[in-house]
Amino acid sequence: MPDLLLELFSEEIPARLQKRASEDLQRLITNGLVDAGLTYEAAAAFATPRRLCLHVTGLPARSPDLREERKGPRVDAPDRAVAGFLQATGLTREQLVVRDEKKGPTYFALTDRPGRPAGDIVAEIVAGTIRAFPWPTSMRWGDGNLRWVRPLQQIFCRLSDDAGNEAVAVSVDGVPCRTTVTGHRFMGGKPFSVTSFDDYVAKLKAHHVILDPVERADHIRAEAETLAFAQGMEVVEDKALLTEVAGLVEWPVVLMGSIGADFLDLPGEVLQTSMREHQKFFSVRNPRTGRIEKFITVANRETADNGAVILAGNQKVLAARLSDAKFFWENDLRVPLADMARTLGNVTFHNKLGSQAERIDRIAALARDISPMVGADANLAAQAAQVAKADLASEMVGEFPELQGVMGRYYAIAAGLDDAVALACQEHYSPLGPGDRVPNAPVSVAVAMADKIDMLTGFWAIDEKPTGSKDPFALRRAALGVIRLVLGNGLRLKIAQIVDGLAPVIPVQAGTSHVAPVSEKGPRLRRDDGNIATDLLAFLHDRLKVHLREQKIRHDVIDACLAMPGNDDLVLLVARATALNDFLGTDDGDNLVQGFRRANNILTQAEASDGVAYEGTPEVRFAKDASETAMFKALDKAEAAIAPALKAEDFAAAMTAMAALRAPIDGFFEAVQINTDHQITRRNRLCLLHRIRAVMGQVARFEALEG
Repeated sequence: MPDLLLELFSEEIPARLQKRASEDLQRLITNGLVDAGLTYEAAAAFATPRRLCLHVTGLPARSPDLREERKGPRVDAPDRAVAGFLQATGLTREQLVVRDEKKGPTYFALTDRPGRPAGDIVAEIVAGTIRAFPWPTSMRWGDGNLRWVRPLQQIFCRLSDDAGNEAVAVSVDGVPCRTTVTGHRFMGGKPFSVTSFDDYVAKLKAHHVILDPVERADHIRAEAETLAFAQGMEVVEDKALLTEVAGLVEWPVVLMGSIGADFLDLPGEVLQTSMREHQKFFSVRNPRTGRIEKFITVANRETADNGAVILAGNQKVLAARLSDAKFFWENDLRVPLADMARTLGNVTFHNKLGSQAERIDRIAALARDISPMVGADANLAAQAAQVAKADLASEMVGEFPELQGVMGRYYAIAAGLDDAVALACQEHYSPLGPGDRVPNAPVSVAVAMADKIDMLTGFWAIDEKPTGSKDPFALRRAALGVIRLVLGNGLRLKIAQIVDGLAPVIPVQAGTSHVAPVSEKGPRLRRDDGNIATDLLAFLHDRLKVHLREQKIRHDVIDACLAMPGNDDLVLLVARATALNDFLGTDDGDNLVQGFRRANNILTQAEASDGVAYEGTPEVRFAKDASETAMFKALDKAEAAIAPALKAEDFAAAMTAMAALRAPIDGFFEAVQINTDHQITRRNRLCLLHRIRAVMGQVARFEALEG
């Protein structure tokens, strides 16, 4: 069975597009092969800066012969209907087959489609894939109409098996389809022929091309670590940069250079960001001093001087870049942090929510209120909130926006502010995403919480909520940040109280004052809509469901717990949901839910039929069966254990006590008939079902669980 080897050779493909392009190439070609009747054993795609490659193994030599059957009109159908069917199938009436169907004799068209050689099918699929390739951006060149990310220079397509090789001629807008492969741009030598995929990979390497991007990345990492280790240094890990650099070179040559002494006192994050963003350099840290003192660059070729000229040029350009960074750093240090913050009064946060300075005042007031709840010093929290966003006005953050917060910490330290204030300047943006670290320093937590709650309440008040997939102000991320801050620090906060009582807001019309002082603690936005807290809490609950679903907690379990009192205490809510989820994973839990569902269904139907609520107290003196008496005793025992367990928030103990109800409930339903003709007995038993529902309802709303 032949294997397919395809290479699309072009000018340099941007590194950010290579992974997606290789995946698209594999998907489009293999789907086309399968649709054409060519199954395969395995497929793998690769990318370098100048080529996309696909290897498919175990293809059949030709597609199978097929017989297609198509149902037509009935024999007695109008002539126009039959004529249309004949035109669609390309057959004559004599070639049709008649079969008896339920509605009468019916025409069928049977068409034999012979198989085709694999080479012919591959040529068509490859050509179609190239013409319709889904590049995010593409270009035309020369006189042709073909679009590709960069000019496509040649195509290599070959089928090979033990019997030999077959070149597949692919015709696409004049792009040459060659029988040889081109190596490295500078060191590759002459084009060469290959006989198999293994031969292709080996000869590419001999011509200074490493095909596999993972192998290129591993080589860069290993060489960089070896160079750094030899000088007592360590490479600062940067996985994203490693992936990008591996997509910039076909033959990585790792070189290490030094950073000029004039720049070593710059913050490490500044050095790292400047080198990564502008020149794709890896940072090298001296573990003895903690400073970044060297850099790693990756060239795309070997040189006779072992990269000396390349390093010299890179160091010259780096010095110019770092001179700019040093200028920004020194200029920023000359401006007092408070003055920097005041300039944000000229920066609009949102035309309905005021300036950045006004927002900072709201955050400071809210951070002061939240501080006692998180164990933070209220004065430090308010001070941190006032300066946390000051670095947005700095020249450094203007050049490197990704350093906001980081530079705030450095400027706060330089200003002699408390360490907790400086740390909050950096950490108040966190957590930014599911994988970001959650701050645990009390002042940082207070300011981070205030920042996110102000964001949510503000946009809720002006009715700028997320809709569908649109979330231009990243409010879902802010909500998840609140949730993770609460859960990550075990904070027993009443979210609704904070939103409704501590962060009152209202949409304000353009041209009016956004900020109105509502307390001595600071200015806040005015509010008259009492539904914000309720609506926003529901939004937080929705984000919590997504967060807990990733932890394998069922959504219906969360719904069953959300229906309980205190659902704005997220720590309590998650503890209840976790215990219930674990309980339902046991046999006792599953069977008990079935028993509850049976009791609830019978009771609900009886109440609907009789028009009364059976909420009275059942009496054991009316019990007619030993199973009823056992049910009373089991409920008494469970209730006595569940109530103190819930008070102590020991949900696992409450679930254990509830699990003891399984056997009595099973025995009760097996032994008695609820809807008996004896009305006193029936009423007592229905009230007993209500008590089962009430006792279990102390733990969670089991009605919300799915069947």
